[in-house]
Amino acid sequence: MPTSLWIKPAILCGALLLSGWLSAAPQIQTWQTPNGARVLFVEAPEIEMVDVRLVFDAGSARDGDSAGVTSFTNSLLSEGAGAWNAYQIAERLEGVGAQLETGSLRDMAWVSVRTLTQPKALATSLETLAAVVAEPRFTEEDIERQRQAILAGLVQDQQSPGSLGKKRLYRLVFGDHPYAGDPEGSIESVKAITRDELVATHQRLYVARNALVAIVGAVSRGEAEAIAEQVTAGLEPGKRMPNLPPVAPLRAAVDEQIAFPSTQSHLYIGQPGMRRGDADYFPLYVGNHILGGSGLVSILSNEIREKRGLSYSVYSFFLPMRQIGLFQMGLQTKNDQAGEALQVVRDTLQRYIKEGPTAEELEAAKQNITGGFPLRIASNGKIVEYLAVIGFYDLPLDYLDSFTAKVTAVTREQIRDAFQRRIDPGRLVRVQVGRTAPLAQVSKESDADSNDRD
Repeated sequence: MPTSLWIKPAILCGALLLSGWLSAAPQIQTWQTPNGARVLFVEAPEIEMVDVRLVFDAGSARDGDSAGVTSFTNSLLSEGAGAWNAYQIAERLEGVGAQLETGSLRDMAWVSVRTLTQPKALATSLETLAAVVAEPRFTEEDIERQRQAILAGLVQDQQSPGSLGKKRLYRLVFGDHPYAGDPEGSIESVKAITRDELVATHQRLYVARNALVAIVGAVSRGEAEAIAEQVTAGLEPGKRMPNLPPVAPLRAAVDEQIAFPSTQSHLYIGQPGMRRGDADYFPLYVGNHILGGSGLVSILSNEIREKRGLSYSVYSFFLPMRQIGLFQMGLQTKNDQAGEALQVVRDTLQRYIKEGPTAEELEAAKQNITGGFPLRIASNGKIVEYLAVIGFYDLPLDYLDSFTAKVTAVTREQIRDAFQRRIDPGRLVRVQVGRTAPLAQVSKESDADSNDRD
């Protein structure tokens, strides 16, 4: 979960003015620091500012037996580092108009700073960033304060049907894989985490060979090299983390009902999808845009919302990760309509897998994706996020430059073929959170329909 502190809103406004980048993808340069950290850099001289993001293979997939320890560790980095406590860190950044952010997910954790390139601002920001990643203090006071904040969030999640459903979906889709657990851990695990575990997690994961440095801004190549060395100088060389185990395919459909006193049912449907850099990435990406990734104009929205009025919105998405990530569909509907909504989603998916999109649907999707792409790389902040993804997942350096061409090249046949090979409507995980529980009946009817069609 990312945390950040905005000091100067004017910096954000300035970052959004990089209109010169709308006509071409940024050119990425790469090298390695002396202690083993990989660097990706884009020079952006239009505005006198720079974004620096350090990304570590330190997401919750690296928790091991201590669920939530990586997220807990990351959340403490800016609570005290080097000679400064949390207040002093914030005060230093406020004095130069900078922003510091930390965050973690299942695959990765990061620490980033956005600052002006004026000498005092840059020096203060980089010195602070270097201390935060390499010299966290982990005082007992900070640990207990952060522990209580995490526990409060976990308790709140127990009162949220959305949180309950999403967490259960991950557990059922990924089984005993490291992706299955909640990145924040559980109430029991967070209560049990010790200072020694936090220190050991930092020492193991926040090392140079396990790090990527992404830099975007108004600095030269030489200045970027100096920045990368400065912010990683305090890190031990360490080791790169080994590959995660592969995600096992589902053997059968799974239905689960969670009773919850709500007027609506939250429905979550999913299975393993694809990984970053997947050979089927673009057919699945464009195909999903048509199926349920384009909001109110998607096929799922037309069937669920427009034709039947079962829900205000419905969605689908792929979440690619280092190993195969999640393919998910979801919606909210009245409790007494949950069974019908689930059946419509399943039937729509099955029909889409069999037939694929129409030529008109594909052309509209391509125009929508390629037309909006320049805005996705129109600021320092957006570019540095892309650099983090490209570097962390070892994607080609021309990923941004070739993105629109690869989208344009996708065919109807490629989408149909990819969906037929990768998505199995007979082996979906379906989680319903609400008062009524029609899943069992829907499952029986779906199985009967499938047998009839076979």
